[in-house]
Amino acid sequence: MKIRIANLRAGLSEDTGRLLPKAAKRLGLKPGQIAELNIIREAVDARKKADIRFVYTVEVLLKADVKIPSGIVEKDSQIAIVKEEKVKPLLRGNEPLTSRPIVVGAGPCGYFAALKLAEAGYRPILLERGYDVDRRTEDVRRFWETGELQVNSNVQFGEGGAGTFSDGKLTTRTHDPRITEVFERLAEAGAPQEILYKAKPHVGTDVLRQVVRNLRKRLEEQGGEVFFGAQVDELILEKTALGRRVAGVKLTKESELMAEHLNKHANQKGLTKFSAGSSDAGGLSTKSLPVGSLLVDSPSESREIPAEIVVLAIGHSARDTVKNLYHQDVPMQAKPFAIGLRVEHPQELIDRSQYGEMAGHERLGVADYQLHTKIQEAGRTVFSFCMCPGGTVVAAASEEGGVVTNGMSEYARDTGVANSALVVSVGPEDFPSPGPLGGAEFQRIWERKAFELGGSNYRAPAQTVGDFLADQKGDLTGALVTPTYQPDVTAANLHASLPKEVGEALQAGLKNFGRKIQGFDMAQAVLTGVETRTSAPWRILRDESLQSPDLHGLYPAGEGAGYAGGIVSAAVDGLRVADAIISTYRLVEA
Repeated sequence: MKIRIANLRAGLSEDTGRLLPKAAKRLGLKPGQIAELNIIREAVDARKKADIRFVYTVEVLLKADVKIPSGIVEKDSQIAIVKEEKVKPLLRGNEPLTSRPIVVGAGPCGYFAALKLAEAGYRPILLERGYDVDRRTEDVRRFWETGELQVNSNVQFGEGGAGTFSDGKLTTRTHDPRITEVFERLAEAGAPQEILYKAKPHVGTDVLRQVVRNLRKRLEEQGGEVFFGAQVDELILEKTALGRRVAGVKLTKESELMAEHLNKHANQKGLTKFSAGSSDAGGLSTKSLPVGSLLVDSPSESREIPAEIVVLAIGHSARDTVKNLYHQDVPMQAKPFAIGLRVEHPQELIDRSQYGEMAGHERLGVADYQLHTKIQEAGRTVFSFCMCPGGTVVAAASEEGGVVTNGMSEYARDTGVANSALVVSVGPEDFPSPGPLGGAEFQRIWERKAFELGGSNYRAPAQTVGDFLADQKGDLTGALVTPTYQPDVTAANLHASLPKEVGEALQAGLKNFGRKIQGFDMAQAVLTGVETRTSAPWRILRDESLQSPDLHGLYPAGEGAGYAGGIVSAAVDGLRVADAIISTYRLVEA
């Protein structure tokens, strides 16, 4: 018999070996009557700073001849008998599929969708506009050191998505049962096993890169293929008696690496190569192509790849792709998001605030925070976002002439500096133009202002909290932490990089947060701007089948389509879309 017990509490000096006798006592049993104990969840209760506790949920397996005393489960609502639920196999659909599915984007959503499809035998083709994680890391480091930006290989674009250069936090608000599958797959790919039970799991950017490599390896072992330097420019569409449907994707003329790679791959694998042709779809009909074939034009022209299924997992910064989709009448709408600044404090200040005298205890690690307030007079919400304990503020631009900030931590979280974005909600009413692209235009305006304030060389404008609250330009000589943003920062008045109402809301928010965390609004803390890429400023619409309501075969997914926010929810959405495809289509060899 397996039993789940919640709210087992242990002090900082008690190791997990003490959980078994505690569990036995709750069940009215002796420790020797329990065959096995597994930790399901571990959280920290720091409400009483003088008595910080770990709080556990565990599952215990009783020995074969042992039964719990009668009435235990009925009397204690935190004890429950675990019922083994049989996982129902996903039933395959009946709609014939004669070409390999295309997944656009190698972030968490794209990778998990492609992996699920590959394991089901659909042999997906994964197209990523950026490069593999190793080349991408080199490009990002070069940008941080020299200011030399690669527009398709940066913090936003490339293998692993934007989350690759982040804290690698795995917290989520979604309750989809697929979360378990996401965590298990990440752990299998090299993430720390503790992510399976920690209440606030994180991987760290250094570990996450290896996880991404292993996900790619698994995908390829299962018959999927990944191509880098492959930017999708637009969809290939065709009209049918039932309406419009997807017939494939067209790559940009600049996808030189893609053409080179595809040709080399086709020669090695013996795949069929096709030249550009003409048809009602604007290229070759997908129905005439065998599964496993690829369409490759000459390197000097746009390339087309046929497909009846396209999963659009492009990430929240693919403005050019979204613009082209908009002009192809792909249904979409503007979506609210948030903009603001990065704030940096000594990590010790945050640790003391959260853990009191126990700050620095080896079992607690570094502390984080989550702050939120409604500014009534402004009618806006101010909140912390993407908090990175022991991390750095990083340059996250993906367009020339713009400065964008983000936060990043390695697994050790040991820089001694805490940072998070402090952001303010904005919506279509704030955007300079109506329609789905207005939010991206709004982002670009403030990114360019930040670029100019920083010196037009990818240095970021920075300011102490004291000067920001006083709305005055100062210098950074009194700052308690050295700004961690690279290539460098330039002292400036950050109000010039924000809409007036956003700057005023942040001033009020900082003061409010100073009442929640002592010293949070200290004059010597540092602000760096500007944070604009909190989520996609658009939503690419889909119906209950998870397809575009006007384009059969197009599956908008993940953060870039407006249906996720963070690594886990994006991965879950990728699995959800893959399940929808599998339950609709059956693969047919031509």
